Amino acid sequence: MDRRERINDPVEATRAALEGKQAEMWTAMPGIIESYDAERQTCTVQPSIKGKVEAQGGAVSSVALPLLVDVPVIFPSGGGFTLTFPIAQGDECLVVFASRCIDAWWQSGGVQEPLEARMHDLSDGFAIVGPRSQARKLADVSTTNTQLRTDDGATYIEIQPGGKVRIDCEDLELHARHSYSYDVDGYGERITSLGGGHYHKKTWQTGAVFDTAETLPINPPEGPGV
Repeated sequence: MDRRERINDPVEATRAALEGKQAEMWTAMPGIIESYDAERQTCTVQPSIKGKVEAQGGAVSSVALPLLVDVPVIFPSGGGFTLTFPIAQGDECLVVFASRCIDAWWQSGGVQEPLEARMHDLSDGFAIVGPRSQARKLADVSTTNTQLRTDDGATYIEIQPGGKVRIDCEDLELHARHSYSYDVDGYGERITSLGGGHYHKKTWQTGAVFDTAETLPINPPEGPGV
C-alpha cells in the first residue's frame, strides 16, 4: 500500500492516483533483440528495464517484463529508398509505444480504425535498432566525418569535408547492369553494354573523346550470391 493513502491530504491522494495512472502508460524503453523475422520484418524484444510487483502484504519485488512479440522494425526510409542492415540476437534497441492500437494499420496500412481501445500499451511498440548502452558502445567513432561502418571499424565508407570519399575494405566489387564510367580531372573511360556479352568502350582526355567504336568481349564477374 502507498503510505500516502493513509494521509488525509487530498493533494497527496490526487498525486498518488495520477502517478498510479502514469505508471500504466508506456512511452519508450530500451530493449534487447531476442529474435528477428526477416520475412515479416518484426522482432521479439526483451525490455531492458524491470518492472515492480507489489504483493498483498506490501512487499515489492523486481520482475522482468514479458517479451514483446511482433514488434515492427524501423529502417530509415523515404522517397523510394531504404537503408537496411542485419538484425541479430543481442542487438540493443529502443521500443517506442504508440498511443493507440496499431493492429489494423500494421496488417493493412492506410488509415484504420483501432481494433481495441488500449492506449500506450506494451502490445503496440516499434523497434528502433541502434541505441547502445555503455557496455556495447562503439570504439573510435569519427567526430569529423560521416561513416557507414562495421562495429569494429575495420570496414567503412566515409564522407569527409571538402568532397573526399574514402572506402576501406578487404574486397571491393562493383556491378553495373548497363554501363560503367569514371573520370579523374578530365581523364576517363566509359564501358557500355551492347548485349550478348559485348561492350562499347569510350575514353577521353581533357575534353577530347576517343571513341574506339569497337565491341569488346568482356566477361564481368558473377553477381552477388553466385
